[in-house]
Amino acid sequence: MRSGFERLLVGLGALAGFAGVGLSAAAAHLTGGGSLDVAARILLAHAPALVALAAAVSAGLLRPGPGRAAGLLLALGLALFAGDLSARALRGAPLFSSAAPAGGFLLLAGWAVLALGALLPARRAPT
Repeated sequence: MRSGFERLLVGLGALAGFAGVGLSAAAAHLTGGGSLDVAARILLAHAPALVALAAAVSAGLLRPGPGRAAGLLLALGLALFAGDLSARALRGAPLFSSAAPAGGFLLLAGWAVLALGALLPARRAPT
C-alpha cells in the first residue's frame, strides 16, 4: 500500500465486514431481522468495496485524491447509516435526527465520487 490512508481503508473494510457478520447473527437471533438485517447487508456489501478501493488507489488505477475522498465518504456514510439502523433496532432510539438519511447521502456521494474518479485519466509518471 502506498500510504497509511489506504491501510486505514482496508482496516475499515475489515471492520465493516466484521460488524456485518455480527449484525447478521444479531438480526437472526435477537430482533428477527428488520432494520438490523438491512444494516448488516449494507455493511457486508460495502466492506469489499472499501478494500478494493484502497487496492485500486494503491495500484494507481485511481488518482489518490478522488479515491481517498470516495473511501472517506463511504466509510462515514456506512457509520451513520448502519449505525443509525442498528441503534434504532437495539436501543429503540436513533443516533441523532436524520442520521440514516445523512449516511445514505454520504454513501451515494462516495459512489458518485468513485465513478467520477474512475473517469479521470491516470497521472503519468514523470519522465
